[in-house]
Amino acid sequence: MLKKLWNLVMKGLAAVLPIGLTIYLVIWLARNTEAVLRDLITFVLPGAPYWPGLGLIVGLLLLLGAGLIVNAYVVRWFLAQWDQFLERIPLVKTVYSALRDLVKFLPSEGKRRDLRRVVVASFGEARAIGFVTRESAPELEPHAAADGIVGVYFPMSYQIGGYTLYLPRARLTPLDIGVEEAMRLVLTGGMSASGGTRPGI
Repeated sequence: MLKKLWNLVMKGLAAVLPIGLTIYLVIWLARNTEAVLRDLITFVLPGAPYWPGLGLIVGLLLLLGAGLIVNAYVVRWFLAQWDQFLERIPLVKTVYSALRDLVKFLPSEGKRRDLRRVVVASFGEARAIGFVTRESAPELEPHAAADGIVGVYFPMSYQIGGYTLYLPRARLTPLDIGVEEAMRLVLTGGMSASGGTRPGI
């Protein structure tokens, strides 16, 4: 009897915990963003009126401004230098690389570049789920196989990094599952069970 009750409690926890943590993290992020930007606004404009939510609006405007200037040559050069600097710090580079790889999956310029197609690559008897990032690689053309080379990104479990490999198209099998489902399956180390996966051509 106690074992059944315990199993019910664990099932309830498994159902409620992801939802509760997600809501908590969203609220925590919104509150902290609001608090930081509120202090910034009152520091820059001490006499300006302030109301709840203004910090989030200013944050969105700052992101829009960053999106507008990020393509400028000077900004891109500065970001490249900053990237190289962080890559030289032992512990920081691990965290930074993981976050950078995760952000790459966000769509930009109206394109879903890295999240377009899910494939399975064969490595001997092993299989790995990857995401096609490039349908061709002109840089590798002299060494490409007859059926072409495809760029595939393989994220590591729990998003601690990833690898981009250029593989012959013949070694890839498309998967008939959604990108979010495949990403969840990979990032949880296979703990997130997938429904029926059906390879296609």
